[in-house]
Amino acid sequence: MQKLTPFHLAIPVDNIPKCREFYRDILGCKEGRSSDHWVDFNLFGHQLVIHYKEKSKEDLHTNPVDGKDVPVPHFGVILEWNDFDKFSKHLIEKGIEFIIEPYIRFKGLAGEQATMFFKDPAGNALEFKSFKDFNQIFEK
Repeated sequence: MQKLTPFHLAIPVDNIPKCREFYRDILGCKEGRSSDHWVDFNLFGHQLVIHYKEKSKEDLHTNPVDGKDVPVPHFGVILEWNDFDKFSKHLIEKGIEFIIEPYIRFKGLAGEQATMFFKDPAGNALEFKSFKDFNQIFEK
């Protein structure tokens, strides 16, 4: 397995102050550089940048997975198993409204994983997940 390096992701938001508060105070991301139109965050060791863009009128697309409507596009981080549990409890305490509440997929099977989906204040969909066995992240 190759060494993982941080990814860089830039996303559109229609309200910098509200989204800055969400990523900093709700998700616990450390803030980096910023301007009036963008803000860098440390998202679990990865560089996430929110950029101002006027609100889009496009509806969020979904695909059915396990009988649930998974939003597309979405992004997030794969957390350690115990960290996922702690983080999901933290989000519940902060009053996050889930698109898909935390649950376990493929229980007892290859690729067993915990997953949850929610939106940021700009409507960007996030998925945080964890694998029971990190060696099975790409298992078929």
